[in-house]
Amino acid sequence: MNVSHLMLLAVIGSSVSAFAGEPRARDLGIPFDGNPGPLNAITDVAGVTVGHATVIADLPDGRAARTGVTAVLPRGWDSLHTLVYAGWTALNGNGEMTGTTWVSESGFLEGPVMITNTHSVGAVHEGTIRWRVAQDGADATGFYWSLPVVAETWDGWLNDINGFHVRPSHAGQALDAATGGPVAEGGVGGGTGMICFELKCGIGTASRAVTVDGSAYRLGVLVQANFGVRGELRVAGVPVGPSMPGVPVYTDDEPPDGNSSIIAVVATDAPLLPHQLDRIARRVSLGIARTGGIAHNGSGDIFIAFSTANEGAGRSEAGAGIRSLPNHTLDPLFEATVQATEEAVINALVAGRDVTGDLGHAVSGIDRERLRALLEKYVRLAR
Repeated sequence: MNVSHLMLLAVIGSSVSAFAGEPRARDLGIPFDGNPGPLNAITDVAGVTVGHATVIADLPDGRAARTGVTAVLPRGWDSLHTLVYAGWTALNGNGEMTGTTWVSESGFLEGPVMITNTHSVGAVHEGTIRWRVAQDGADATGFYWSLPVVAETWDGWLNDINGFHVRPSHAGQALDAATGGPVAEGGVGGGTGMICFELKCGIGTASRAVTVDGSAYRLGVLVQANFGVRGELRVAGVPVGPSMPGVPVYTDDEPPDGNSSIIAVVATDAPLLPHQLDRIARRVSLGIARTGGIAHNGSGDIFIAFSTANEGAGRSEAGAGIRSLPNHTLDPLFEATVQATEEAVINALVAGRDVTGDLGHAVSGIDRERLRALLEKYVRLAR
């Protein structure tokens, strides 16, 4: 379908919650372990910015676009010049995150992390390079060289995914919109058409304040959550999924693992080396498990972690001093990763609203009052 046929609305921004005045998980009294940062978001790590480009359109013949792009920049605009140490891992590999071969080889993340839908990775990859070329001059070699990190989850239930409605320009819009401060959650940016536990989901974020050997650090997680079936859902340890109402998503023709993926981005200002960031990324899996996720066979569960410390390392400065925490001190950061991942997923769920999308497919937002009642029954509401 030609893009000219679209009644297109691009919503760009990340400075406020996805829906003004909407509660987050803690506002419902859901208890979580650990101490969050001031914003309880990945942007609590100084310098990190997040932007969204949201594409919503009602098309002819019942088709609909419910999709978009989310951008995470480790050092804001300066991400073009100053690299960050990074590591990554896959819990289950039925998914894509481009650029990770070079992350493993070099130990660096060079630029932003972009998240979109499965069939728009190419468009976002191109758009990210175009944005990089437009923003700045060539590198020291004289080339505009870039291997962007672009990740995806599948939104083909609510979105006309084969209509290719995300274009390269949307990547640039998400990058231009990136800012610090509160982060929009739920059905926004890359999370616009995403579903988890058969309920509307999408983007979620959370953070933790961590003390290691007397020094204070921040660690934040952002997820694009699109995994699980309803019976698996656990909130604060309570198996709420079997008792949670909502429009059924899967049928006999739609296997339970057909809509089950999650991308996670972990940021910290703790001085960590690439192999330590690999270890941080692996702990995301434990946070997902706390929500009931089991990494279905058809799931793409891919996680990347970076540290904003050691600015000189990525500038090729002669004699740049590199700091790192000893391995035996990392447990508080491992714990923070697990905690923030769990809360980010639940924040994404709580932010979800009822949505009708492609071919009339409908997905319910979580029933917040029902959720509170179930947690109260198990004496799990925060007092």
